[in-house]
Amino acid sequence: MKKQTAGRDNLGNLAPKFAELNDDVLFGEVWSREDKLSLRDRSMITISALMAQGLYPQVKVHLILGKEHGLTKDEVVEIVTQLAFYCGWPKAWSVFPLVEEVYHEE
Repeated sequence: MKKQTAGRDNLGNLAPKFAELNDDVLFGEVWSREDKLSLRDRSMITISALMAQGLYPQVKVHLILGKEHGLTKDEVVEIVTQLAFYCGWPKAWSVFPLVEEVYHEE
């Protein structure tokens, strides 16, 4: 997994400790535990949790990561369809355009 710098890049001046925790702990220590869960599985879990909360800007970011981690468009469509029944139909409607945007080439 490549070194995460999004925290420092976006929030380093405003919230340096938060940026450090984001980059070094969340992505550096937790996401790097690939012997426990693959990056692909972590992406599925994270996309699901963010969709459940309706955090669409973060869903898009993690759809991009999920694509990098091997999630196919068909798999993501199936994930969103499954979650529609548990998280809410309108949330699925809100996520499908993001899926289309991220996977537009497929």
